Amino acid sequence: MKALRFLLPLALFGAVLAFLFVGLGLNPREVPSPLIGKPAPAFQLPRLDDSAQTIKRDDLLGKVWMLNVWASWCAPCREEHPLVIDIAQRKLLPVYGLNYKDQGQAARGWLANLGDPYTATLVDADGRVGIDYGVYGVPETFIIDRQGVIRYKHTGPLTLDVVRTRIEPLVKELQDAS
Repeated sequence: MKALRFLLPLALFGAVLAFLFVGLGLNPREVPSPLIGKPAPAFQLPRLDDSAQTIKRDDLLGKVWMLNVWASWCAPCREEHPLVIDIAQRKLLPVYGLNYKDQGQAARGWLANLGDPYTATLVDADGRVGIDYGVYGVPETFIIDRQGVIRYKHTGPLTLDVVRTRIEPLVKELQDAS
């Protein structure tokens, strides 16, 4: 009976240590999104370059596309920007920007200085569309298939490794699917 009294707390402590060990091995950038495999939330947003024009999610059905969430005040967005430009220049897929909680003039200046890789940039001034997509920081990137289903989400700045090992193979697979 005395042995059980000491073994039970020891076993609980061991279990807590095991969970801690497993948790420390996880990559915090790989936060699973509940939206993967589900239709991308609908939106209708003005374009950054012409606020009289809007783009809806349904306008993008029928093609595989990327949604890159960014802001001019975001330092990691600047870090990933050359990769976004490369993706657009190689015409891997259409890249749409979602300018998140930003000032229009600052965003337009940022693109003028660093280059504009986007097929179009959508303005999410109040962040509501970002909330619908589960964005909790910028940058974030989504790959959306022809049916409008989110197939991939990357949190944080894109890296060459992520583009080559995850995005390129997925885009090829989705584009090859009939």
